[in-house]
Amino acid sequence: MSSVYDNVCCESYSVQKVIPPLHSAGLLMAEVYYVGVDVGTASVRAALVTRAGLLKSTAEEPISIWEPQSDHYVQSSTEIWEKCCTVVKRVTQSVEKSQVRGIGFDATCSLVVLDQSFQPVPVSQDGDKQRNMVMWMDHRAEEQAARITNTGHRVLSRVGGVMSPELQPPKLLWLKENLRESCWNKAAHFFDLPDFLSWKATGSLTRSLCTLVCKWTYCPPDGWDAGFWTNIGLEDLLENNFSKIGFFCHYLSRAVLCHPGSATCSPGSPLGDGLTREAAAELSLEPGTAVGASLIDAHAGGLGVIGADIKGFQLPCEDQPITSRMALICGTSTCHMAISKQPLFVPGVWGPCLSAMVPGMWLNEGGQSATGRLIDHMVKGHAAYTQLQEQARQRCPLSGENIYSYLNTHLSSMAPSGSTVDRLGSSLHVWPDFHGNRSPLADPTLKGSVIGLPLSQTLDDLALLYLATVQALALGTLHILEAMKEAGHDIRILFMCGGLSKNDLFVQIHANATGLPVVLPDQVEAVLIGAAVLGACASQDYSTVQEAMEGMAKVGKVVQPDFELQSFYERKYTVFLRLFAHQREYQALMNQR
Repeated sequence: MSSVYDNVCCESYSVQKVIPPLHSAGLLMAEVYYVGVDVGTASVRAALVTRAGLLKSTAEEPISIWEPQSDHYVQSSTEIWEKCCTVVKRVTQSVEKSQVRGIGFDATCSLVVLDQSFQPVPVSQDGDKQRNMVMWMDHRAEEQAARITNTGHRVLSRVGGVMSPELQPPKLLWLKENLRESCWNKAAHFFDLPDFLSWKATGSLTRSLCTLVCKWTYCPPDGWDAGFWTNIGLEDLLENNFSKIGFFCHYLSRAVLCHPGSATCSPGSPLGDGLTREAAAELSLEPGTAVGASLIDAHAGGLGVIGADIKGFQLPCEDQPITSRMALICGTSTCHMAISKQPLFVPGVWGPCLSAMVPGMWLNEGGQSATGRLIDHMVKGHAAYTQLQEQARQRCPLSGENIYSYLNTHLSSMAPSGSTVDRLGSSLHVWPDFHGNRSPLADPTLKGSVIGLPLSQTLDDLALLYLATVQALALGTLHILEAMKEAGHDIRILFMCGGLSKNDLFVQIHANATGLPVVLPDQVEAVLIGAAVLGACASQDYSTVQEAMEGMAKVGKVVQPDFELQSFYERKYTVFLRLFAHQREYQALMNQR
């Protein structure tokens, strides 16, 4: 067989890169691997993954988060790259470099700022150059986001009609208006963090459609909307053909993955000539190792679960298309990913975004800005938290029991004989938007609320508050599902991954509240599997992302809903919606002059 080629189309020339086929160089005789790198909110992780999607080894390193002032969260791209190198070297140390066929990166949709020499530029008033990233959860640009929404520009239809402060345009506008001298005037390159990582690995400025379409308002096949950037006061980004945020380009055709100007490409497309010599040395891999165009972390989780074969699990929807599935990536926050063959516009939900996760498919992305973070906030801020820690330690003196496992067991002991844990939440209700509502209300100004608190603060009270918080998050998922269904999605099954998917109570309550089965992956680190899928596609060992998803994503367990709780959750959902309506009513009353 002849060698496999991929043509990377550039603005003024064409680069042809040769990737050895899988059968060459004796690779059929030895196991081949792919590296997936996941940069989350608080840590960097890597995994060495087989062609069948099995995790051979994993590693994790913490990363710093600074909060220079309220609602400002910043990080260092330099530190993050160093930690990426550390974890990759750790997971690959037991295999030959030649066995690693490809690498893929995913990361939070944080904003990285570099100068003309690709050196960090500070994004805070303290002027610390190493702190050059505005984090995804940074809400400093709420006022700028509201102004952009008020323009009513047509690009807003692709972000649910409302510009979120978690997207990049308002953050860029904030930097221009508040840090013009120290940041804006010095900045030459604005990257989404996933694109920054692929640039560090390959030297290629090609951006992933995942980041540009989902977070920057880029719209294939037309590209950037110059009128939008001019309208919101960022006309200087048009200079040099949008070079600061990714060159302007048009699609050549749906079949072409990389586009003129080396500007954009679909996730998993091979970038440049693979790893540069410098990056290969830092990662302890071979130069030229294939690197796939990156993904946002939640979207990598979607790749890692949503394409799995569910035959044999006695699910009524096993013969339904992939468009009947929603992926929930649950960690610090939760993202709700649904795909469709045709564009569907869902008010308050981001998208539709073409090829943002699965090439050729349209993506809608709902979300909750604080889920794991909210549970931690409620539990760790309670007066009985110290008692909870002590009880968990006493149960497992050597290693200490996870506090949430302890709470789940404690709730089971509190439930009356013959009843379910769920019904303990009958008189305690939470509205969970302590960090604003991402979907489907798209209102960052909303606040959280708790109805039904007693005067006591016992361990039982803490357990009930934890339960009510988990139930509220599940009802928030139902709220998003209802909005998507109304717009034309037909969701029959949920695929869940991320840290919270390891919490049995969290998973079961989501099944009970939504009335849908929840599929959990065979490999608990599905986000890392999704990142590895990118490397596998870039190596061309799989011909498409869809083929790689089917080959590397596996079902581990299916959690069925308890339909005897249907009436209970219908009533609790009615209360849930009234909590929102009442908050708006109270705000209107207090805003009267």
